Amino acid sequence: MKKITACVLTLLLLAGCANPAASDGTTAAAETAGAVIGTSVAPVENPPVIEREDVAPQAALSGCPLYVRAVEGLSEDFIFGMDASQVPALEASGVKYYDRDGTERDVFAILAAHGVNCIRVRVWNDPFDASGHGYGGGNCNADTAVEIGRRATKYGMKLLVDFHYSDFWADPGKQMVPKAWADLDADAKASALEAYTHDVLMRLRNEGVDVGMVQVGNETNGALCGEKEWSVIVKLMAAGSRAVRAVYPEAKVAVHFANPENGDYDSYATNLKIYGLDYDVFGSSYYPYWHGSLENLTRTLRQIRNNTGKDVMVLETSYAWTGEDFDFSGNTISDESAVNKPYPYSQQGQVNSLRDVTQAVQDAGGIGVCYWEGTWIGVGGATKEENQKLWEQYGSGWASSYAAEYDPTDAGKWYGGCAVENQSLFDPKGKALDSLMAFNLIRFGNDEVALTAQGIEEIKARVTVGDAFALPETVDAIMTDNSREPRQVKWNVTPETLAAWLTVPGSHDITGTADGMEAMLRLTVEGVNLLKNPSFEDGVNAPWTAENLGGCKELRIEQKPGDSRTGEWHWHFWSPDAGKAEFTLEQTPEGLESGTYDFRIWIMGGDCGAAEVYAYAKLDGETVATAPMEISVWNEWHLGEVLGIEYTQGQILTVGVYVKAPNAGAWGKIDDASLSVR
Repeated sequence: MKKITACVLTLLLLAGCANPAASDGTTAAAETAGAVIGTSVAPVENPPVIEREDVAPQAALSGCPLYVRAVEGLSEDFIFGMDASQVPALEASGVKYYDRDGTERDVFAILAAHGVNCIRVRVWNDPFDASGHGYGGGNCNADTAVEIGRRATKYGMKLLVDFHYSDFWADPGKQMVPKAWADLDADAKASALEAYTHDVLMRLRNEGVDVGMVQVGNETNGALCGEKEWSVIVKLMAAGSRAVRAVYPEAKVAVHFANPENGDYDSYATNLKIYGLDYDVFGSSYYPYWHGSLENLTRTLRQIRNNTGKDVMVLETSYAWTGEDFDFSGNTISDESAVNKPYPYSQQGQVNSLRDVTQAVQDAGGIGVCYWEGTWIGVGGATKEENQKLWEQYGSGWASSYAAEYDPTDAGKWYGGCAVENQSLFDPKGKALDSLMAFNLIRFGNDEVALTAQGIEEIKARVTVGDAFALPETVDAIMTDNSREPRQVKWNVTPETLAAWLTVPGSHDITGTADGMEAMLRLTVEGVNLLKNPSFEDGVNAPWTAENLGGCKELRIEQKPGDSRTGEWHWHFWSPDAGKAEFTLEQTPEGLESGTYDFRIWIMGGDCGAAEVYAYAKLDGETVATAPMEISVWNEWHLGEVLGIEYTQGQILTVGVYVKAPNAGAWGKIDDASLSVR
């Protein structure tokens, strides 16, 4: 690997601190490249003692309308965390927070009174451009951590410091190196990382902040800080761990991964053991929309705990209380999202989700659950333009336009407002929802509330043209304890209209009424599909064949309902390396008769850059038609249609999709292919 001189290293690190708006604690001194860099923040002799205000959670829940069964056996120190990283940027944008009775209060006091005992804050190295413009997402640097840490400590909550070791968002598909470290080799980067971690933590300690846990990376599924080799990843994690032990020896060191449904956690834990990482907590993200069953979560975390002897917990989870968007910027989850929806989008659904995740962690012997950004609501007024000014000025949206210099293909293209305000625990005006009581409810229970129906479970039906289909006579009402009870339903469609729909392909939303509540049946009528295993629900590749043209790391079928357009299975691809996500996926149907055929196939994904994607048809090995497609963002499906394929019996017809995505971290899902005769 490339080595650099101490002088060059010093200049690089100084460049990372040059922006006066970004006080990130990066040191600029080094004796030799690859040596442990001297830290620049020294301990103060008598750090201040932050005056505490007692806002201990109360068991009294008089008048609470939400039904919750207590999770039995929770320890007093079970972590109920809240990631509140966005709060300073929101407050700068004009947001105020109110308790459930309408009294304006410090949001951290509100959280503490509702049973939160730990505040999580993400830390980016330098989320600013050279002119001091913030990238957004709260512009969360060391200054943010200090402000939030002081307020959390004031109200008796510990701070969980989440180092991304990036200048902006880090997640399984994106682990970008900070600007100041871009040219460092592994040893020099580890030294810079250790010094940076030490300095940020020392600033917190010098301010009297009560740090209880520190993450050395965020959702590091096989990558960290631009590195993809496990020996280097663990070297970097170990550097961060050493800094934690030096400054906050009483704090726990945590690692953080995502996608427990993929079955990769054992291999992650094995690599941490092989390379000798000193850590205390193996943490997981768990979002019910995407991350598999709760039973799998419990099984996975329990296995990690038993095999490693480490504590386990969920470091991120959340759930929507409504499908609405309040800031004109769109949301990750909406009523139209094709994701797993185990609970209604309601306050009761939020509470049920958090309660069940807590039970799953408790059953695994875990130590806590952290809700992600439950304080992040929209800002501004009645128009997107009004809000955009605040997002740009204060970084209160998920990304600003200034982030384009660092992340041009994602943030630079899709920058905007809050995408999760409908998953917060506050309403659009900043008033605490009843669902914020979830943390207390889970400890104390509130199961004397009469069970009532929250809504009617949506039905999806798929039929083939010409098939018989009868509307169901009953639908399931979703009760407040998340059980189901049947209800009689009256559908708003005539038999004649339904019969006509069944004669031609199409999609139809059929509404109805059940016990005074709206029912919905989404009916898809398909043409006779001449492809086999068209949406991969057989759970095998055949008869599809894939040619890996670029060396794509993951190219396979995948069972993940939250990422499927329909059903549970789809075709999945992912490449951590630039320029390797290139492949074809195709099928050659048999027994076709002469005629005109139409081929359709769907794709979605992200982080692909300027991808070349198209559906195609071949006759006797020669491409005769193509249809351009695109890959944009998660859950935005794009259809490729090759129409009017003239086929003569005896020819070999092959249909498929070609993908070439240049970016590192390119990923996507392919689903619901069809071939029909006109």
